[in-house]
Amino acid sequence: MKAFFLALVALAASLAAAAQPAPGPREKPIEARGPLGPLKGTLLAPAKAGASVVLIVPGSGPTDRDGNNPMGVNAATYRLLAQDLAARGIATVRIDKRGMFGSAKAVADANAVTITDYVADVHSWVGAIRRSTGVPCVWVLGHSEGGLVALAAAQSGSEVQGICGLLLVATPGRPLGHVLRDQLRANPANAPVLEQALAAVTRLEGGGRVDPASLHPALQPLFNEAVQGFLISAFALDPARLAAATKMPVLVLQGERDLQVGVADARLLAQANPAAQLVLLPDTNHVLKAVVTDDPAANMATYANPGQPLAPGVVDAIVRFVAQGKPRP
Repeated sequence: MKAFFLALVALAASLAAAAQPAPGPREKPIEARGPLGPLKGTLLAPAKAGASVVLIVPGSGPTDRDGNNPMGVNAATYRLLAQDLAARGIATVRIDKRGMFGSAKAVADANAVTITDYVADVHSWVGAIRRSTGVPCVWVLGHSEGGLVALAAAQSGSEVQGICGLLLVATPGRPLGHVLRDQLRANPANAPVLEQALAAVTRLEGGGRVDPASLHPALQPLFNEAVQGFLISAFALDPARLAAATKMPVLVLQGERDLQVGVADARLLAQANPAAQLVLLPDTNHVLKAVVTDDPAANMATYANPGQPLAPGVVDAIVRFVAQGKPRP
């Protein structure tokens, strides 16, 4: 009878344990060293220890760690990506840029930055993540302009030993001056100021500066004196050349309905580095949301819809790439 009673107790305990929900992903703040103060971000990790970690490097402008900015983007792309990857067993760190949001104290002026500064921050984040999690290396995912930062961060130097590989998502394959020219030309409303705008781009590409007061008022925010140093540093880099020099695994992930970066850019990156994996996703736009129409207004509407999930195939491609990688010690 005692043995029977003990068996019943064991069975009840087993059933109770089985009824408990599996532990979910764990989210916690994480910091890296910045120039004047800490860089801040969010680590979202699956409950199971030992997960690979992806560092998400934000795109252009005042984009926060969730992928939103006060200029009308509220798609929450990076937060959704982090959640979906955690559900698939991959941890992420999503970050605020130096001088912005949680990282506001890292520098005195968020505009007084260059690509080189952002590269230094990526290296700082890689070191902090390795110390915090114990992983041998970190996967660096750059979205849009963040892909250029990721490429620059993966060049020669002791710091790159901590990077497992690059995930270039919606990343330009040409110098950003070329991309900006195409974007300016694509909008018929720019016709009255186009010549002046193109001349400004050419001057910045040559390392010179532009007097904003000499420009049409509509162009002054784009060529604000405060951001010209950053533009000069960005225009000087050729993403395809950087991709060709990258010696680690590379994934190029591109949506075919992206209004900002085209499939041709993705192909340039992949052609420059024959070892790179190229994944083109139909009906996927720049913020990685599904769009099934050619209507630009419908495409842009997804930029303000945090409730819309990521497009099919985005997370699958990232999970496959990370799983195939062989982290270096």
